[in-house]
Parts: sequence; C-alpha cells; structure tokens
Amino acid sequence: AERLAKLHQGLVQVVDRYQPMEAAVEETFVNRNPNSTLKLGQARGIALLVPAQTGIPVAEYTPNMVKKAVVGAGHAAKEQIAMMVSTLLPGVALAGTDAADALAVAICHAHHRQSAAILKAVSG
Repeated sequence: AERLAKLHQGLVQVVDRYQPMEAAVEETFVNRNPNSTLKLGQARGIALLVPAQTGIPVAEYTPNMVKKAVVGAGHAAKEQIAMMVSTLLPGVALAGTDAADALAVAICHAHHRQSAAILKAVSG
C-alpha cells in the first residue's frame, strides 16, 4: 500500500506541475504470474485515477498498438522501441526501457489523436 501511495503522490505532483490536457496509458496484459498481474493492475488503477480526478481524459492503448505506432510492427523488442523513441524524439535522454515505453505510449496517443482530428475534419 505504501508503494501505491507513493505512486499516487508522484503522479499528482506531475499533473499539478505540467497540467496535461490528456493522458494515455498502456492496457495491461495477463502475465503468467498472477501476483505480478495483480500488482500491475493496482498501479495502472492509480495511473487511471489521478488524471480522472482532475477531469483529464485518459486514452488506453494495447501494447501492440503502441509498438505498431512507434516501430511499425506489433511485436517489437524493447530495444527497438527505445531506438525509435530516440529517433523520433532527438535530444531526449532515456532513463531506460521503461522510460522509452512511457514515451512510446505518448507518441502512439499523439498519432491516434492526430488521425482522429483529421477524420473528424473530413467527415464534417
């Protein structure tokens, strides 16, 4: 519970500091280890809750959607994702593959958001 409280507090600080207009998270997958899946689900719940509490819309994407948007293939390795994130966001210092994954979700959301805006504009 203490780790979840720290996660909640940290995300609240990020939202307060940067005041995002939208948020995006990756949907969880069922892991072979039920305990890991449960813990990931709890953390994901915090990631969904914090923006929702301030009225920020949250989009969700499957891991394959994220990989396809960034790398072009739905079954890319973490290293491929990190390499493409570095290519798409030059000058960004990645603090590891988890940071690259988080930025990949943001890139995926930007692509989908832009596509949705274009579709809305052309459909009247």
